[in-house]
Amino acid sequence: MGSSSDWDTMQHAVAIFQQFGVAHEARVVSAHRMPDDMFEYAARAEARGLKAIVAGAGGAAHLPGMLAAKTTVPVLGVPVPSRHLHGVDSLHSIVQMPKGVPVATFAIGAAGAANAALFAVAMLANDDPELRARLHAFRAEQTAAARAMTLPPVTTA
Repeated sequence: MGSSSDWDTMQHAVAIFQQFGVAHEARVVSAHRMPDDMFEYAARAEARGLKAIVAGAGGAAHLPGMLAAKTTVPVLGVPVPSRHLHGVDSLHSIVQMPKGVPVATFAIGAAGAANAALFAVAMLANDDPELRARLHAFRAEQTAAARAMTLPPVTTA
């Protein structure tokens, strides 16, 4: 996360990782307030065994791109809603990375954080049949819940 205020959004990624039993860490690493720590975090990510980094950032949203510039570990960017521009500024910043600095970009806010975590789970599931089975079960539960929804009767005049 770029700052602790991003937690309201990023906690949805953590919940997905917990639901799937995926080891993870949640840390505040700010591109603006603590750039040296951010560079060290990115530079050591691969050696520490990280398989993906889900990076949430609001405002100017430099965190996902700066991390991606310093590591080969896949970076999944989540635009965090901001007070003034509601996350649109972050979305635009993350998707406009220069060629050679890839950042997967997700929706603004909680849905984006959850989907970034699900994307990371799907990447990890390629090498983990047990995790893949849990992901299939999760998707089947989503489908069953959608099918179980009932709508009120529609009357025509």
